Amino acid sequence: MRFDVYTPLLVSLLLPLVSPVIGRRMAPALAARVLASAAVLTAAAATWSLVLLTTALLGDAPPVVREAHEDGRPLADPVPEVIGVAACLALVVVVWRVQRAVRAERRTRRALRRLCEGHPRDTELVVAACEVPQAFAIPGRPGRILVTSAMLGALAPAERRVLLAHERAHLRHRHGRLVAAVTLAAAANPLLGPVRSAVTFLVERWADEQAATEVGDRGTTARALARAALSARPGCALNFADRAVTRRIAALQTAPPPSLWPAAAAVLALGAGAALFAADATDDLVQLLFNALT
Repeated sequence: MRFDVYTPLLVSLLLPLVSPVIGRRMAPALAARVLASAAVLTAAAATWSLVLLTTALLGDAPPVVREAHEDGRPLADPVPEVIGVAACLALVVVVWRVQRAVRAERRTRRALRRLCEGHPRDTELVVAACEVPQAFAIPGRPGRILVTSAMLGALAPAERRVLLAHERAHLRHRHGRLVAAVTLAAAANPLLGPVRSAVTFLVERWADEQAATEVGDRGTTARALARAALSARPGCALNFADRAVTRRIAALQTAPPPSLWPAAAAVLALGAGAALFAADATDDLVQLLFNALT
């Protein structure tokens, strides 16, 4: 436990370093999935490591270890007390940050869904009379596409097809859940903030590629994105004209990136490794408690 428990924190430093490279060189659909999965595994492992470090405060918790001391069977502290106290404080912060992120996500979804109230349940496209050009994919059952009249007016007919294909890709592949998962991971582990940014960008690239495939013209997709970006203002949720538009347009002017499955496996191995080391540290703590009982 002395070393294994800290490994998830090391992975938390490595994952943000590799995420930009993965995002540039790997197909966005695969890159978004593997980075989000690795981030969730790493955040869960790091949080569990904090739980283990807190539990390992010998002399105070858990009670069975305290009783072992009282019976005259002293045990070596697996971690310094100061680290255990720091882990306890960090755990409190983690809980607070995750709760805040969950509340923010719920507020955003409720606000977007209110904009669609009054429309039949089978209505996919909701057009809002608004002078601000914007478009959003609103997850739910059913999922909705909210587009302002100004956005539709700013696009040519072929470019409107691109916009709708882009937003349908968000709904079809449940990008909202992917972004929400990595957002909670970054809330639990702030070191993963860059990974969250990378995944949020990648789901937009993913939807761009899906739109280009459906429309059959990467140039039209790039023009639609550029035209929308000139007049749209950045917003929340999965916004068609948000998230590093210049980079997205440049990517559409080149060939789609390859899948690079070996690199994807390596990224997943980082997250899985963090989880395995946390599990090994758990086994060490359980063994410590078992020794205290026998």
